[in-house]
Amino acid sequence: MGWTTHECDVLVIGAGGAGLRAAVEASSRGASVTVLSKSLLGKAHTVMAEGGMAASMGHVDDRDNWKVHFSDTMRGGQYLNNWRMAQLHAQQAPDRVRELESWGALFDRTKDGRILQRNFGGHKYPRLAHVGDRTGLEMIRTLQDHGIHQGINFLMETTVVRLLKDGDRISGAFGYDRERGRFHLVHANAVIMATGGIGRAFRVTSNSWEYTGDGHALALRAGAELVDMEFVQFHPTGMVWPPSVRGILVTEGVRGEGGILLNSEGKRFMFDDIPDLYAGQTCETPEEGWQYVIGDKESRRPPELLTRDHVARKIVKEVKEGRGSPHGGVFLDIAWIRKNIKDSELHIKKKLPSMYHQFKELAGVDITKDPMEVGPTTHYVMGGIKVDAETQMSCVKGLFACGECGGGLHGANRLGGNSLSDLLVFGRLAGQHAAEWASDHGSTRLDEQQAADIEQFALAPIERQEGDNPYEIQHDLQDIMQDLVGIARVDGELEEAVEKIAGLRARAERAASPGNREYNPGWHTALDLWNLLDVSEAVARSAHGRRESRGAHSRIDFMEKDKDLGMVNTVTALDSDGSVATRHVPVTGRTDELHSIVEEMG
Repeated sequence: MGWTTHECDVLVIGAGGAGLRAAVEASSRGASVTVLSKSLLGKAHTVMAEGGMAASMGHVDDRDNWKVHFSDTMRGGQYLNNWRMAQLHAQQAPDRVRELESWGALFDRTKDGRILQRNFGGHKYPRLAHVGDRTGLEMIRTLQDHGIHQGINFLMETTVVRLLKDGDRISGAFGYDRERGRFHLVHANAVIMATGGIGRAFRVTSNSWEYTGDGHALALRAGAELVDMEFVQFHPTGMVWPPSVRGILVTEGVRGEGGILLNSEGKRFMFDDIPDLYAGQTCETPEEGWQYVIGDKESRRPPELLTRDHVARKIVKEVKEGRGSPHGGVFLDIAWIRKNIKDSELHIKKKLPSMYHQFKELAGVDITKDPMEVGPTTHYVMGGIKVDAETQMSCVKGLFACGECGGGLHGANRLGGNSLSDLLVFGRLAGQHAAEWASDHGSTRLDEQQAADIEQFALAPIERQEGDNPYEIQHDLQDIMQDLVGIARVDGELEEAVEKIAGLRARAERAASPGNREYNPGWHTALDLWNLLDVSEAVARSAHGRRESRGAHSRIDFMEKDKDLGMVNTVTALDSDGSVATRHVPVTGRTDELHSIVEEMG
């Protein structure tokens, strides 16, 4: 059939916050850059990140610093984080926020004109720089406006089918444009994966349609390793009603601004099970307003702002025990602040404009007067492509990763707000080192036979006149992952999931979407299936091998933490026969110096 060939030094796959920041950095260092995005520019999933970006700037509480942020990140990740990545993130995040501001980002301000910061789950001090509840949108707007002047080449609405290799080195990618079905080959000296997460492997998710695990699976097939894929974050608060919007994110910013969680009896249930960290410490009374908190004076916070895994499990418990809302969630109430704040309606609309319009338009609920119904939704994968902390390069030469598809920073559970600063910090590092690699190691050789083989693979579903429906296969996969590999996991169900995924692979081999390459969404789904199946099996096998409960990974047959497993990460790779296999390796980057910081911070 043939294809159009593009040449560049650095190819960035993904145009969210991480991909754009990487592209800007690589271009600024003299590399020719092509950015390939699965959807239209400006439609990246980053725009749905609402609450803010975590950075220890100390504008609201001057006791905050990088050591506190580092320790909070490690504690939230249950110390399975790549320690060096957590250190770099905490140290560099303030500069990245100030840099974004210098490029035109308009943050909310303190009374004296500095960037305002809000409370968020798991953070000791108010740390999230924000733009109302539209922070991700402002990040994308700013990066696009800045990047458009860098001479970057964009290929929009283009899906990558496979990565290309020159021996043990990455040499580019082969894909097609989703509208016309025309093939494109991008020949590059370095490739940066910035494709986001895997949420579309589950039935209920806050993730948009693009999140089919493309970067994870493409890198895995190219010889890279994945790390900690068992840790999938279920955000505590997604919409549960009406069914058409089930899973859409309700930002943690609602709770950061004073929202409280109530069961059907009107009880603020989050006080019923306080983690050991706060056990025995005093609580202030409800009459004292939203400062009804747990903890000592140094670390007091509303219980709704404990780590996401804990809050999600508490909500599930209330629902299972019959104290849920009418549509299978609980109530999130921000309207109650009218008892304490003058002009509360205006205050809520100013602080949470997107949430106000989201519930008003989609659910017919005025959040300034009535509570929202919310429940857990698949939101984020802590696991990703295993990379070097300093350079963001994988074990495959010339293949880099950043953002959600890069693993290591978040450990067993990501703190809210760390994702946006993650995009900036590690997007910059990936762009810097990819440009340097491309410059220092010369051009790669283009193997057109590889491209021809990929083209044949990609066209197979169209050429089949009969076969399995790709939509049905994806639907069945989502049911398997939601029901057997969800919030509460057990040995037998995880084994069952692995077996059923193998059966779906056989069906995917027969998936058919006959017709034209133009405007053929069934074809897109048939090809996306392979990525979804790979990441789903990686999650299920990794979860089966971690026989303990830690962070976002909850095993109801192994409820306690295992001391030995608390010192290892799960690594996923392909065996020589192409099958998915997992093993445990020691946690990366821990040093005596960093360990002493954690102890110093308590």
